[in-house]
Amino acid sequence: MKLAEARELVQLRPPLLRPVERVLARCHSVEDLRQAARRKLPRAVFDYVDGGADAEHTVLANQAGFHGWAFQPRALRDVSAPDLSVELFGRSLAAPLGLAPTGYTRMMHPSGEPAVAEATANMALPYCLSTVGTTSIEDLAATGHPRLWFQLYVLKDRGHTRSLVERAAAAGYEALEVSVDTAVPGNRARDERNGLTIPPQLSARTILDIGAHPGYWTSMLRSPLLSFANLGAGPDGAGRTVAHVGVRFDPSVDWDDLDRLRAWWRGPLLLKGPVSPADAVRAVAAGVDGIHLSNHGGRQLDRTVATIDMVRPVRDALGDKATIVVDSGVRHGADIAVALARGADMCMVGRAYLYGLAAAGTAGARLAVDVLVAQFRRTLQLLGVTSVPELRQHADTLVVRRPTAEVGMAPWGQAR
Repeated sequence: MKLAEARELVQLRPPLLRPVERVLARCHSVEDLRQAARRKLPRAVFDYVDGGADAEHTVLANQAGFHGWAFQPRALRDVSAPDLSVELFGRSLAAPLGLAPTGYTRMMHPSGEPAVAEATANMALPYCLSTVGTTSIEDLAATGHPRLWFQLYVLKDRGHTRSLVERAAAAGYEALEVSVDTAVPGNRARDERNGLTIPPQLSARTILDIGAHPGYWTSMLRSPLLSFANLGAGPDGAGRTVAHVGVRFDPSVDWDDLDRLRAWWRGPLLLKGPVSPADAVRAVAAGVDGIHLSNHGGRQLDRTVATIDMVRPVRDALGDKATIVVDSGVRHGADIAVALARGADMCMVGRAYLYGLAAAGTAGARLAVDVLVAQFRRTLQLLGVTSVPELRQHADTLVVRRPTAEVGMAPWGQAR
């Protein structure tokens, strides 16, 4: 090989000077962003994002559930111009992806929820604000994001609960999600061990962590005090710890409360949780427009059924009467394809964009979404399909159970 030819092969890139650019240049997947977040965050904060309830069986099962499905692509198809769009509640989405509600978002990065909204506003993908978010309903709406949703925990103070619903409606939020898996808070062992509180409390361990992550603590100290922007302070400071904020939630919530919420909220209403086929049918009969299948990312009841295994039984029970959204365990665009093939209308992600936010702020959150959408596009093309309707039409031949995943398993909602 001649020297001139060697020079053509070896292309030296100029060094990246900005820290954010250096971080993102090394990230090509959600797992890459996760590792970048691990390096950036104090242990207690990373564990809050990454961890789950008790022994975290559900956290692992959620991802394993998606991996239990295999692709059987079609050959010789023109896939040069795939259409990723779907329709949700009468409006078009560029891709079947939304951003799930997450609590304490500013703990991951001081820019918090507004940074996530900025990262996704141009794509007009739904972004759901949590009741325990760190940005107020009104301040997030002021970012101009066109498709905001609000996730509601029903509080013991029903006047406060109704006020949250009315504020979301007044601010132009598109949909309301009611979480039904938080009758009591899950036992998040990592948070208990780390003593995580909001705002962070200084202890000997915290002080040592400051020395190990000075950049994180400097940015937090320069930012406004971290607080529950919509929840407010509880009586006698109740709910200051992450593990016990659930004392503000009402464990007596029942179907009558759902009727009241339906009367308060005029837009699309979704029930969010590990909803069984029977409960899904009852919810739709009560006026619910969609079911958001979620086990809280494994953060509430451990040993819960993997969300991907909930999808087809609920779809079979509902037919086309309601929208189905699914989260928990989505880490790759291929997972989105599996979920849609099983009967979902859209996937939502939480940890994925939080890893990006922690690693690189707005740019990191945007990269997480871009990576997932690009992976979904490539998956459709390699499957030999050009649209979501085509994926659904041939779903049972394109997406099949791995033989090893069938052993000892039964369809969710049915006896073994």
